[in-house]
Amino acid sequence: MPLAKEKKKQIISDYKRGKHDTGSAEIQVALLTERINSLSEHFKKNVKDHHSRYGLIKMVSQRKKLLTYIRQVDPERYQALITRLELRK
Repeated sequence: MPLAKEKKKQIISDYKRGKHDTGSAEIQVALLTERINSLSEHFKKNVKDHHSRYGLIKMVSQRKKLLTYIRQVDPERYQALITRLELRK
């Protein structure tokens, strides 16, 4: 399920690092998190949708790789991002 244009623009403007930033790792993680959260709601209603579940697993894996990259490059950015997205509880 793709995100609506307005929602995507809002996420990009919230997480961008500079004026012309549209694809930094933080933005990618935020967009993936939003898609993962929407799919999680989808699975509460559609338990047997195994094809979409495969896509969800791929998105979670991609987000994990991006978070690992951010953690290696700048630990402070990593901590700020996971706190802001409420990923680790």
